[in-house]
Amino acid sequence: MASIRNLEMAAALSAYQNITIKKSLFSTKALFMPTQSPVKPIILEYTPTDGERLKRLLNMPIDKMAAELQRSGKPAVAPIGHFRLEVCLSDDHQFCALQLFRFADFKYSPVAQPCFYEGEDVKTIVQLIQ
Repeated sequence: MASIRNLEMAAALSAYQNITIKKSLFSTKALFMPTQSPVKPIILEYTPTDGERLKRLLNMPIDKMAAELQRSGKPAVAPIGHFRLEVCLSDDHQFCALQLFRFADFKYSPVAQPCFYEGEDVKTIVQLIQ
């Protein structure tokens, strides 16, 4: 199971108003409160070419992103890449948080701030990552 490795993303997720973090002796779980759905991490990596394309897609308004995905498909995931997308997706697909990172100088650095999506907008993000 993947885990969110970047502290900036973890802090942004825990500070989001509709997320509750529940800690127990052996685990930490995030819940999307409006639906009580567990939120789980997904880590995806991309080549430099597909990472740049992903960066452009993530900078688009959600409706334009959906149209571009329909037109040209999603960027291909690579086993090891220069870009890493950290995603937190609720099981019911009603919440998604994501942040894109680029590998440089032996570490992943954020390309942008964490983005949060709820409701119908999450369907477009799911098309992008699954």
